[in-house]
Formats: sequence, C-alpha cells, structure tokens
Amino acid sequence: MLSLNVWFLFFLLVASAVALSVLLAAVLNSLFYDGSNNLIFLGAVVIPLVDAPIIIILLITMIRELRDSRQQLDKRVKERTAELEISNDKLMQEIANREKIQAQLIQAQKMESVGRLAGGVAHDYNNMLSVIIGYTEMALEKTDPSDKLHENLQEVLNAAMRSADITQQLLAFARKQTVEPKVFDLNEVVERLLKMLLRLIGENIDLTLLPKKGLWQIKMDPSQINMVLVNLCVNARDAITDVGKITIETDNVSFDETYCAEHVRFIPGEFVLLSVSDNGSGIDKKILEHLFEPFFTTKGMGKGTGLGLATVYGIVKQNNGFIIVDSEQGKGTTFRLYLPRHEGRPSVPNVENEALSPEGSGETLLIVEDDQAIREMVREMLENIGYQVLAAGTPSEAILLAEKYADGIDLLVTDVVMPEMNGRDLAVHLQTFCPGLKTLFMSGYTDNMIVNCGVLEEGVNFLQKPFSQKELAVSVSKALGRGTAI
Repeated sequence: MLSLNVWFLFFLLVASAVALSVLLAAVLNSLFYDGSNNLIFLGAVVIPLVDAPIIIILLITMIRELRDSRQQLDKRVKERTAELEISNDKLMQEIANREKIQAQLIQAQKMESVGRLAGGVAHDYNNMLSVIIGYTEMALEKTDPSDKLHENLQEVLNAAMRSADITQQLLAFARKQTVEPKVFDLNEVVERLLKMLLRLIGENIDLTLLPKKGLWQIKMDPSQINMVLVNLCVNARDAITDVGKITIETDNVSFDETYCAEHVRFIPGEFVLLSVSDNGSGIDKKILEHLFEPFFTTKGMGKGTGLGLATVYGIVKQNNGFIIVDSEQGKGTTFRLYLPRHEGRPSVPNVENEALSPEGSGETLLIVEDDQAIREMVREMLENIGYQVLAAGTPSEAILLAEKYADGIDLLVTDVVMPEMNGRDLAVHLQTFCPGLKTLFMSGYTDNMIVNCGVLEEGVNFLQKPFSQKELAVSVSKALGRGTAI
C-alpha cells in the first residue's frame, strides 16, 4: 500500500496542475483576447491557497512518520542490544564452562598419572612388605614374649603393618585396590561405625548422624566406607581448633541432563549421598585445587601422610561416583560423596571366626612365585601349619611339577604377574592334566586377568599382598573349600 505522504504528494501535484492551468488560461486570454488581468491575479492567489495547506499537512505527516520511524528504530536498537548482551553473557558463560572443564580434565589427567605411579610403587612395596611381615611373624613365634628381642620384633611388625596401610591407601587412590562389592544399606554401615568414629575424633567434638529414611541401596565394598569416613572425620577433626561439630548425613538425590549441563561438576543419574560437614577453619581456594593429590598436606611434619583425601577420591572414583567439596574459610567444609544407586537384594554378610587360624591336614599345595624371598616365606608358613608344599619359581617349573604329581595336588597358590605366563593362564593350562584343580591367586596389585577395574570376579580366590600367616592360612582353607566363612 502507498504511504500517506505519497497520496498527499499526488493531490498536491493535481492541485498545482489545476492552478497552473487556470493561470496559463488567464495569461493567454490577456495576451490574445485583451482579457482582464483578474484571471492572472486569481491564478496567482489560488495556487498558494491550494498548495499551502497541502504542503503544511504533508510536512506534519512527514514529521510524524519520522518520529514514529525513530521510535521504532530506537526500540529495535534496544531489542537488538539486549539480544547481543544475552548472547554475550551466554558466550562468556560458555567460555567459563569450557575453562572449568579444561581445568578439570588437566587435573584428572594429572591424578591419573600420579595414580599409575602410585600403583606401581605400591606393587613393589607390597612384595617387600610381605617378606618383612611374614618372617617377623615367624620369628615372633620362636621367641619368648618376655624377651627383649620379642618386643623389638613386635615393633618391626607394627611398623610393617603401618606401611602396609599406606600401600593400601596408595592402591585405593590408584583404583587398583581389590574389592569385594556387597549390596547394602549405607545407614546401617555408618551406624555401626559411629562408636569407633566417636573415639577417633575426641569428646570435644559433637558427632551427629542424620540418616535418610528409605535410603536407596549401594553396591561397593563395605570396608571402603570405613576408610572414607575415617579419613573425612579425621580431616574434619583436625580443622576444628577447640570444640566443634561434625555432621554425617545421607540422602537420595537425582540429577537430570539439564541440571548437569548447568553444573559441570555433576553427573546425571540416581545417587546415594554421603555428606560429612564440619564447622572448622575451612579450606583456602588455592588449596582446594590440590586437595585430592597424594602426599599433599597442610599439616605439620609427622601429623599426616597426605593420603587420606587421596584415598577417598580413589574409592569414590572406583565405584563410579563423584565428590563435591564446598568450603569457606572460618565457617567450615562439606564433603558430598555421590555413590550410584543399586537396585537389588542386599548381600548376605559373611561371618568369620577372627580368632581361628585354620591348619592343614597334609594337603599338597603347588606354590608358584617368581620372587624367591616370597616363595620361600610362603613355603615355610604353609609347612608350619601342616601342609605339604611343592614350590616353583616359573610357570614352566610349575607345569613340570604338576605333570609329575598330577593326582596329588590339592591347590595351586600362584602369583598373578610372572615371566613366561600369567597366573590365570597357568591355572587354565594345569586344568588339562589336573581336572578340578582349585586355585588361590596372590598379588601386590590388581590386574585385569582376575579382576575387572579392581572388582574381584565372582568365584575367584584372591589374597592381597602383603599378608600375615593367619590371612594366608584362612585364604588357603577357604580355597580348599573348608574355610571359616559361613
């Protein structure tokens, strides 16, 4: 459609044409017919009188349209500016999120590298500790408790056991700790640990448990919950200078894709929350970046190994969960552990006689271990408790012994990682001429040949190095099918 200005311009041209026609007729009449000048005067007057109102109206209309156009333009500019501001905010948020994700990726890669190193160190360390613990225990049995030598040997054993705890923490951080997952109610496990935790943190700190009714079940090794809570509560205790409060809380939580897209630290799914909060000194933001690194500690010399939170990190990651830490200096810290929900029946707990160290009845055991010190130690331990032992340093030696004593071997006790052939392949090979041969694997670290991401495969008998004589006796008895577990 034509605008109002165009119509006014059209009418102005028509009116001007009419007025000019009248003026031209008057002029011609005056020149050729000696007419009156009245028509000329009339034309000169009519043209302005006709055009002036139209021009004025046209100008007013144009001014209005210019004003409306300016208002529309201003409105569009404001709308576009707002759109650009929103787009810019989204872009800045996207950049910030990418920087956070990049930082988390770098941290995860660093933790993974340190974890691999820790796992390798723990493996070699466990082999040495196995020899120290084993021979020290046997030496203790041969000395009089009243003898000073017995006391010294006991101190050696205590130090070795503390060292073994450190290697277990390293393996937990590296996610190479062998675990036996159970389906259980987290509330029940936490409640059983309360008395021990109260003794650990001291009387000056109030420990409160806030369990969620109808809590979902989880599937993991219950002993890992013990390690997690001990480390978190000790960390909270050390952050409280005088009197204070530690709160343990459980809950059911769910996160969808939309929520996780806006919160980069979260993972979609259904989780059981285990939260440990304190009202202590809090953690500096610079320290938060290094919080889960092994051997990182802000405590004084001799007051911590720096493995506590690294252990927690490894355990949660091994069980496909994640950790969120919120802290403010002077107000306290909260660790939130999100463990995946498991739908299934609770596991039947095993009951073991802690006081019983079962002895053999003359059964023949084939020991395969490439480390001579460990091989000789295991041989002596087993012979001391009533077993007959055949020892081999390599898989090929074991095969020769198995062929020679095919009908007389009751149990294969083998290391997992060895030259020539791994322990699992050896066990399978020996089955060809020793049908039904039972096997007990032993190793200083987990391996995918007998475990899956640190989770022990069902039906596999496994003994983690380092081990005591009693632990060896119980594992052998269980592998033979006459263990103490009910």
